[in-house]
Amino acid sequence: MLVVNEQEIMCTYKMKDAIEDVKGILKAKAAGKLASPHRTVIEFPKHEASALYMPSADLIGEVTAVKVVTIFPNNPSQGKPTTQGVVLLSDAKNGEHLAMLNASYLTRLRTGALSGVATDYLAKRDSKVLTIIGTGAMAFEQVLAVLAVRDIERILLVNRTSSKAEQFGRKLVEFGITIPYEVFKDVSAAVRESDIICCATRSNEPVFNGKDLKAGTHINGVGSYLPHMLEMDVATITKSSKIVVDDLAGVKGEAGELMHASEIGEWSFDKIHGEIGELVTGAVDGRQHEEEITLFKSVGAAYYDLAVAKGVFVKAREQRIGTEIDV
Repeated sequence: MLVVNEQEIMCTYKMKDAIEDVKGILKAKAAGKLASPHRTVIEFPKHEASALYMPSADLIGEVTAVKVVTIFPNNPSQGKPTTQGVVLLSDAKNGEHLAMLNASYLTRLRTGALSGVATDYLAKRDSKVLTIIGTGAMAFEQVLAVLAVRDIERILLVNRTSSKAEQFGRKLVEFGITIPYEVFKDVSAAVRESDIICCATRSNEPVFNGKDLKAGTHINGVGSYLPHMLEMDVATITKSSKIVVDDLAGVKGEAGELMHASEIGEWSFDKIHGEIGELVTGAVDGRQHEEEITLFKSVGAAYYDLAVAKGVFVKAREQRIGTEIDV
């Protein structure tokens, strides 16, 4: 079995690779060639934490994977990462276990790649201002994804703790991103200037007011993934002319803001424009005019992890990255 750690993955596999592999798995899904049982979530209320178990299989590529991820928000105070995970990749022809991959970066990367695909189809072509609300672990790859598909000129950073937003900005610079960034304490002011907004928080209440959205804005909501989490308010949902989701079954049971809007009768799931795979295959339209407000909601699905895990494995074999072990 090949073991590939996070640093090896980061050196080998980039955002554009992930975007292409995500598109590929979406086409396989459209062809009905995926098996993806619903994920299991175990919550640990004492620690405000969760563990997620996510299996899937690509019936065309004959490969299967299971990802195990733990999310412990209080870990940074102990010097440990919030999100930790592994992916086990196996051959679906003979059952051989092919690789064990660090999943933390892969999770961030595939989530970013999904936002990149959605942004490419839904955001205005001339979008210039990107706002990131929540500068925690998931946010950096959101920036990379949007920059992969749009020529952004300003990045606005919003976080409950401004010093963390400043740290995030310095991380962008250290990475080599030369686009100017600004830290905003006033979220409404940032939203009013935005062409694209990425929300990457675990908030239980909306992080911005939908009334502040200007015409033509595109929003990626990727942080909330449980029914009690509410990154976006009802106004954002009702103002969106197109709502696209990563996995319809998943959002019906896990996207708290959509579930809440449906439960109070302000919106219904039959108003969803489509899944992101339908954008890629052309089954549904992307942005059609400049004034549309568009929303992409992601809660994650195991086949996206499978897509990037397989991509990393192929590249690792080609470049002789990783460590072979007997198990």
